[in-house]
Amino acid sequence: MIEMTIESIRVSLRNYQRVVILREKGSDRYLPIWIGAAEADAIAVRLQNHSVARPLTHDLLSNVIGEFGGAVKHVVVNDLENDTFYARITVEHPGGTVEIDSRPSDAIALAVRAEAPIYAEESVLDRAGVLLSAEGEVVVGDSRASSVTEEELEKLSAFSEFIGELDLDDLGEGETRDE
Repeated sequence: MIEMTIESIRVSLRNYQRVVILREKGSDRYLPIWIGAAEADAIAVRLQNHSVARPLTHDLLSNVIGEFGGAVKHVVVNDLENDTFYARITVEHPGGTVEIDSRPSDAIALAVRAEAPIYAEESVLDRAGVLLSAEGEVVVGDSRASSVTEEELEKLSAFSEFIGELDLDDLGEGETRDE
């Protein structure tokens, strides 16, 4: 597992879809994940320390876990199949530890509330991670990794196109902004 940070949340002007961009700690490798507008707002609200009059769904879930004596230990973006990312939430409670299947957007929204680390499996980063080459080109996935097929690279081209549209010079500034 590789620890990630939330680099930013972006909006594609082409289709108005939201993308959360995770960044590998200590590296210039990024993991863009398409997410829904509600989940993007839930993550951004917490990252920007905005208060809301009533708890959002992720606040409610965090409160329920806490009331039952549990704590979110970490979340992991653990798989990528057919252009769909998967995640697991690890919750420690008085009776032990449990892993819960989740969408990455919900797991990330919960992690920011619990101040829990976010991880990605190396296999996911090998297939969908984005690196900036020394020439400034965007490289999606690791074509040298044996787990990446031509078909997967073709499917990931939407990420490549979106990343290609971004002003990548501002990645690393750690702000949440619209593109």
